[in-house]
Amino acid sequence: MTLDPQAKGLLDQLREQGVPDFADMGVDQARGFMAAFLDLEGPSRPVAEVRDLDIPGPDGNRIPARVYRPSAEPRPVLMYFHGGGWVLGGLEVADKPCRQLALATDCAVVSVDYRLAPEHKAPAAAEDCYAATAWAAEHPTEVGGNGRLGVAGDSAGGNLAAVVSLMARDRGGPALSVQVPIYPITDVRCGHPSRTENGEGYLLTKRSMEWFEEQYLATGWDADNPYVAPLRAKDLSGLPAAAVITAGYCPLRDEGQAYAARLCEAGVPVLHLPNPSMIHGFMWMSGVIDHAAGVYQRLGGYVKEAMRGESDR
Repeated sequence: MTLDPQAKGLLDQLREQGVPDFADMGVDQARGFMAAFLDLEGPSRPVAEVRDLDIPGPDGNRIPARVYRPSAEPRPVLMYFHGGGWVLGGLEVADKPCRQLALATDCAVVSVDYRLAPEHKAPAAAEDCYAATAWAAEHPTEVGGNGRLGVAGDSAGGNLAAVVSLMARDRGGPALSVQVPIYPITDVRCGHPSRTENGEGYLLTKRSMEWFEEQYLATGWDADNPYVAPLRAKDLSGLPAAAVITAGYCPLRDEGQAYAARLCEAGVPVLHLPNPSMIHGFMWMSGVIDHAAGVYQRLGGYVKEAMRGESDR
């Protein structure tokens, strides 16, 4: 399928502006560039409550978080881990997408401001996200929860959603009803064809991915470690139902598709939404890419069923 015209228009505009590759920006400049997403995200949708809190971290640190409640009634809780290659992003950049996600899924969304690389190498981000998820399971009333719990995230956050699902299974909890990896990183230092086919000209590049991985991976954390590369896990059975979103013009397309296929093979209920005309990051671009609204709607329906224990393939 051809590239979506609105996505193409955005890419053309970025090209005309001469926006450099993340790999050429350096950490500080790249973090500042993330603010540009705010202009692409569209309006800020009202929800019943938005509240900041701090969650105890795994190393004595405090993890900033923000709760988005679609109504005053207790709801299932969806932990959200933002994208940005484990290096970029935070609560403010993820604010509008989290509001949209809360309304679409009818869940209380908890956005987790995990520690970033390169200051904090793997597994800091994953351990923060797991700790926040375990805390929310133990304190449902503090986040407007009703006892049902899931995880979601985009790009590196999609990686963290998949990793936390593995950690929860391997560590005996908390119980998760659903995972939502959105154009996720599921492999690292890999040779999937889409990393080359879509490696230039579609916002996220192959060089950027290599740079992000270099910032995140610590000594001893190799490409086969499932808590960095969940696709490398030998066994994906016993994981929560999944809604896996991929984009046709994304370097991460193939590894996201492979993760969905592996889950299916392991007997996990999966909804795969491939979005063949889209680019990486489109779920954060509702203000300029109309296609995103329909994906939120389909995703919302699946998450609601999964939180009720009714999801199917």
